[in-house]
Amino acid sequence: MFALMVKRRLGKSPQARGCLTDTNCPDVFELSDGRFAIIGMDMTEEFRDILPGDAGVGPKERVIVVPREVLVGARADIPAS
Repeated sequence: MFALMVKRRLGKSPQARGCLTDTNCPDVFELSDGRFAIIGMDMTEEFRDILPGDAGVGPKERVIVVPREVLVGARADIPAS
């Protein structure tokens, strides 16, 4: 049986970005199966009606928002393929 695991963090840790608590600390991870996991604010309801017409949010999906600095900081760690 395959166990999904966090392979590595992309970008700096929340503490290195100045987050000193366990809450409101967005993060980006690469998973062992190649997908990515993002910790951020669930803004699904706020964004559902303003998404482009060819975009949709499925029953098990959420629109997650992270501060720009988090994703820009992770850019160098995101694999090209």
